[in-house]
Amino acid sequence: MFDYKAPPNLLADRVILVTGAGRGIGAAAAQAYARHGAQLILLGRTRAHLENVALRIRHAGHANPMVYTLDLETARTADYEQLEVAIEKRFDRLDGLLHNASILGPRASLDEIPDADFIQVMQVNVNATFMLTRAMLPLLHRSKDASVLFTSSSVGRKGRAQWGAYAVSKFATEGLMQTLADESDGSSLIRANSLNPGGTRTDMRAQAYPDEDPSRNPTPEEIMPAYLYLMGPDSAGVNGQALDAR
Repeated sequence: MFDYKAPPNLLADRVILVTGAGRGIGAAAAQAYARHGAQLILLGRTRAHLENVALRIRHAGHANPMVYTLDLETARTADYEQLEVAIEKRFDRLDGLLHNASILGPRASLDEIPDADFIQVMQVNVNATFMLTRAMLPLLHRSKDASVLFTSSSVGRKGRAQWGAYAVSKFATEGLMQTLADESDGSSLIRANSLNPGGTRTDMRAQAYPDEDPSRNPTPEEIMPAYLYLMGPDSAGVNGQALDAR
């Protein structure tokens, strides 16, 4: 596992947006960030899941999160602009952005993937990530130390058969991260990195490997040290890096 022990106040007074915050790694990250002092914006498409995470955060005695529902498959520029306005009204700035939301798409060879499935995966995993990042940049520039964290995958760093659209989308995610990091390097207080969570006990992992024993993989909570490190000030000098959570 990633060797890092986060101090209790690591993210004190920081404002962090987490996509796909209703379940799995996104929910675990949101709760870990709140536990270390952050104020959260929980973004996802299912309000009930987001409210459940917000309830857990409140019951633990942490700051009440902002809950915002948005379907990344259908959202357009105006929707992201409305989100930016809502965050500005409540918090005035953004100190962190975790791009966690993704969809797997069909596990199939390239010649078997329907156009609609390929386009859907690219829309959620790449286009939406770009549009959200662009919309949040004005708020991120108001931070003294902002971190944008992109979720990658091993198949986004070395192509693998039967991973089709998902692998291509994660290669594009790495390119988006590198481009933002290079644009920010030396001229901005924003840093950008990617993180491969590895095999983790999530619904997506079960979808990708239905015959796998889930107990062989760590829980989302067990890989949080990497997520905390890259979102906090201890990683202030880390930019443009492709890292692994375990």
